[in-house]
Amino acid sequence: MRTFGFIWGVGGIVLLLTFAIVRLGGVALAVGDYPLAAWQWGLAFAWLLYMVWAEGYKGFHLAFAPRVVVRAEYLARHPKPLHVLLAPLYCMGYIHATTRRRLLSMALTSMILCFVFLVRMLPQPWRGLVDAGVVAGLMVGVASILYYLVRLKHSGAASLPVPPDVPVGTAVDAAA
Repeated sequence: MRTFGFIWGVGGIVLLLTFAIVRLGGVALAVGDYPLAAWQWGLAFAWLLYMVWAEGYKGFHLAFAPRVVVRAEYLARHPKPLHVLLAPLYCMGYIHATTRRRLLSMALTSMILCFVFLVRMLPQPWRGLVDAGVVAGLMVGVASILYYLVRLKHSGAASLPVPPDVPVGTAVDAAA
């Protein structure tokens, strides 16, 4: 149950992100069907760089990816059947998390959903250009999760830069 919770938690999130990469990647590739001016290519490149930095590095690499791995490792050490069953949600901080972590996770998800609905209204090639940046950020996110998995294997959970954000009164809340 310990190993399953860890694999299901991290693997479920990686699968979700990979699905988004594939789905949005198709929309982004459709930009090639449109003749773009030089300024549009420049804007696309600037957006791509921004999304790699903002979504990929700041959002995923510094915050989300290490927390996913730390929470999966915590789940593996303290498995409960419901938490293991819902391991991806557990690793994202929706369940068995501090109130602050749950609120931040829900707020971020709400913001992302609003952004998705707005972007869906954009016509091509603009939607494809926006999605290309999102895909690049998501790819950095998946790579970051894999990086922190390797780091966990070689250095242990204490080497990861974030706490598991579990509620007070649980096994490692003093260490967090």
